Amino acid sequence: MNRRQLLALVGGAALRPAFGAGKVMDEYDPANIKISHRMTIKSMSDDDLLFLKQLGVRWARIEFGEEASFDYMRATQQRLDKFGMKIFSGVHYAYRHLDVQLGRPGRDKKIEEYRRFLQDSGKLGIPVANYDFHPGNTYTTSEVTTARGYKAREFKLDDFRSKIEKQMHDREYSADDIWANYTYFMKAVLPVAAEANVKLALHPDDPPVEKMNGVAKVFTHYEGYKRAEQIAAGSKHWGLTFCVGTWSEGGTKMGKNVFEMIRDFGGRGKIIDIHFRNVSSPMPQFVETFPDEGYMDMYQVMKALRQVKFNGTIVPDHVPQLAGDSGIRRAGTAYCVAYMRALLRRANEEVG
Repeated sequence: MNRRQLLALVGGAALRPAFGAGKVMDEYDPANIKISHRMTIKSMSDDDLLFLKQLGVRWARIEFGEEASFDYMRATQQRLDKFGMKIFSGVHYAYRHLDVQLGRPGRDKKIEEYRRFLQDSGKLGIPVANYDFHPGNTYTTSEVTTARGYKAREFKLDDFRSKIEKQMHDREYSADDIWANYTYFMKAVLPVAAEANVKLALHPDDPPVEKMNGVAKVFTHYEGYKRAEQIAAGSKHWGLTFCVGTWSEGGTKMGKNVFEMIRDFGGRGKIIDIHFRNVSSPMPQFVETFPDEGYMDMYQVMKALRQVKFNGTIVPDHVPQLAGDSGIRRAGTAYCVAYMRALLRRANEEVG
């Protein structure tokens, strides 16, 4: 072996992955994590969709709103197909109607709308429906400019209590009230989801504050999710939209930390999709950051997801605003997607 051959051999070894054996899993392997993006499709141009295609995004969570007829959903599918994207999950806001979440007399009409949405999703092969259940929520108290110079949402519990909080509805609603309303909703929609082969993915309460604006919030900790799982009675069509940002906001008060939740629910196949977001610190005050700047180690999160063989979607969540960004925040979205792809590649190298 001459000197040139030796140097080539050493250099090639240095460029090979340090972890894992054999071929690294292809990004688009069905067993791999799927990088997706949340899309309010009505407001998106074809140029926006081309941009996402150029980033390598092949999966979508579609915010259909309440006007989602079967024909509209199918047309959306066909439009996305032109850009090489498929719908992984959909949102129909009939579930958010106050008649449903506060248990008012008109709830059955809105629930029936949601049941039709689940049936249509099943017919179209859309496998997941995302939902939440917090009818008295305040998400943020202000927008701030971070030390790095980008704009992001901030929540300060003291500011919320002293400046923003009010009784939002006709009366106070207890945890028992919300549990009763959630249970009624689940009993009405989960059998339809199962028949349609659509999974219901429950988002935690963001921020994880026990009561806001006179309404109790019940999905603010591990025990809330465990009770919801019991209500679902072991159905394989119930699971979590696990928001890493929300869970990080709660810190030690969540009952289990991010990694324990991934091992518990993820290890049993109950995590359906992930909101991949970081925050500056736990409550009572936090700023929503880019994934590389908050206090949570997002590489370890990605690695933990691969260790439990999670193969659902991860989406950038509450993307901060960079200079010149507006609309779908192209620069910030590109930053998040590229960072997530790099973490996923490394996790696949290490986990195998």
